[in-house]
Amino acid sequence: MKTHNLLKLAFLTPLLLLFQHCTLFNLPTNSEKSTLGEITPYTPEIKNLPAPKEKIVVGVYKFRDQTGQYKAAENGASWSTAIPQGTTTILLKALEDSRWFTPIERENIGNLLNERQIIRSTRKEYSGNDATESSMLPPLLFAGVILEGGVISYDTNVMTGGIGARYFGLGAGAQYRQDRITVYLRAVSTSTGEILKTVYTSKTILSTSINGNFFRFIDAERLLESDVGITQNEPVHLAVTEAIEKAVLSLIVEGVRDNLWANKQKSPGDFKEIIANYKSEEKLNDQRLIGNKFPNSDRGKFALFAYAEGFKIKGDYVDAKMTLGGKAGIKYFLTDNLNAEVNFNAVTMENKDIFKKSVMMSEINLEYLFLSKYKFSPFIYAGGGSFFSPDKTRYKAQFGGGLEYLATKNLAIRVVSQYDFGFDDDWDDYINGSQKDQGVRIGLGLNYYFSSKKIKN
Repeated sequence: MKTHNLLKLAFLTPLLLLFQHCTLFNLPTNSEKSTLGEITPYTPEIKNLPAPKEKIVVGVYKFRDQTGQYKAAENGASWSTAIPQGTTTILLKALEDSRWFTPIERENIGNLLNERQIIRSTRKEYSGNDATESSMLPPLLFAGVILEGGVISYDTNVMTGGIGARYFGLGAGAQYRQDRITVYLRAVSTSTGEILKTVYTSKTILSTSINGNFFRFIDAERLLESDVGITQNEPVHLAVTEAIEKAVLSLIVEGVRDNLWANKQKSPGDFKEIIANYKSEEKLNDQRLIGNKFPNSDRGKFALFAYAEGFKIKGDYVDAKMTLGGKAGIKYFLTDNLNAEVNFNAVTMENKDIFKKSVMMSEINLEYLFLSKYKFSPFIYAGGGSFFSPDKTRYKAQFGGGLEYLATKNLAIRVVSQYDFGFDDDWDDYINGSQKDQGVRIGLGLNYYFSSKKIKN
């Protein structure tokens, strides 16, 4: 009994310390006072733009959520909207921060006109003989440009995934989910009705969850169980704000580039670097596909690869050992997904204290890469090969598969497994029964892709 008590105390003590100091996970333990709102990465960019030649008077009547979507709910229906309903206010704040626009009130123009009418009536009633002059108010500003558009889509679960493991009651896991919002913004001339410029931006919204748990019977009657975890959701409001601020920045830069409006020096000179960076972003964006995909030129037509492999023979003897070998070769992509490869490899076949032989092999395979434009992609392959030994040449077939992660533009990391089917039963120099000799491989290696072409500037 004393041993059990010591075991429980040893395990529970760190848990109690963890809960007492839960700021380790940045968890809130006390109420917080109100603060200024967070900024996005584009807030400093629009605030630090070169000054305009003349501010543009703009009116925004309606910049709203056009998706009509409600928040997803696991149980029952949710009547809360997925998108904040104050997007007009967010846009007006971004326009003010940029210092390129003079926003005027149009969303609630009725309230403004009513208040001006109350002022006129009050002044007229109490001003006596000077009622006509004193009741006059300055004229309202009129907009040279009207901004239209809105949040036009909210796509949920664009990408989801996770990883986890459990061993003897001890487990941990992580999950993630990506949503996406899309914003369109257009500038319309009030004098002609011409649409001067339309821009389109999008922003992903990330949600992550990390958890761990422990489940173990201490004895036949006592169960010890614990859980710890943290979930973090990117605020939708900040994602919408970032997308709108990016749209305002794009509108200003494209307007200067196309001579719709000018900066203070009457030329885009101050914008030279900004416009160059924007053009580079546009070129990169032209090749970007939905999801975390690489441009077409990143995985070139040719690739060199080298693996370290463990090989284990499945022959007629017992106690087969896993031995270390290597493989190297070249790939040529016939399409974006399909490639042909030739490789040479060295393996050692060994049964403990019975048989050991090292041979050279060559293989020809056809490989299919499922997600050629993603950083992370599964693949499968199959083909034939031969291996050479002093007595004779033997032939085999093989198939395999694995996972590839494109760590840089040209270099990929691979985990691969392969099964070899022999056409002979004498790989281990012993023939017994009708079953042919076989082999199992597990490997880790690198692929280096030679870019087939460079992106032109």
